[in-house]
Amino acid sequence: MDDETFHSWGLWTGSVWNEESQGTNGIGTCLVERRALTIHRDQHFHTRNTGLSCTTAPIYDHQGELVAALDVSSCRADLTEAFANLISVAVVDAARRIEAENFKMAFPKARILLAPVTDKGSGALIAVGADDLVVGATRSARLALGITQQCLDKPMPATDLLGWGETGPEILAEAERGMLQRALARAGGNVSAAAQALGISRATLHRKLNRLDVHRPH
Repeated sequence: MDDETFHSWGLWTGSVWNEESQGTNGIGTCLVERRALTIHRDQHFHTRNTGLSCTTAPIYDHQGELVAALDVSSCRADLTEAFANLISVAVVDAARRIEAENFKMAFPKARILLAPVTDKGSGALIAVGADDLVVGATRSARLALGITQQCLDKPMPATDLLGWGETGPEILAEAERGMLQRALARAGGNVSAAAQALGISRATLHRKLNRLDVHRPH
């Protein structure tokens, strides 16, 4: 089909597809119901739109707010409902990928973790800062784990949210172990140099290495 045909169907930049002007349709209904859906041909409200099959998925920003909708519409007369359902899978996947990329861009210095949810393809992501505090969550993660913006506005340990079950002493020990390992690595395994860098005596470092079962790199 050429540009004139697409323009006549309303599949063009600047076209208005909200429910107020078009009734039930892919884009408008998706934005109202905030979920992925397919409006296939005669499911449209207006007769003039019944030649269209529209598959749309919402896109949420890093704060869980609805910001856009991704739509794939077709005016092919031979498009079956079954094939439209296959398109729906691709559209939802593309929308989740867009959300994930935007989420990573919003938290460039954070570690991005997949939240422990049943549906691994839901796009449930958590952003964790250098201090292991949760600094962000996608809408899917917020819904699955009961995270509110109020939760994110105050310090929230990732271990508490993700249910890793570590106690305070275990977390501190792991942090100290990591610090010692990094110091030894930077010193090339030289205990004296590592102790000096840490500002402790060689004997103290040896005691810590033994207590935390840290081995020097070879």
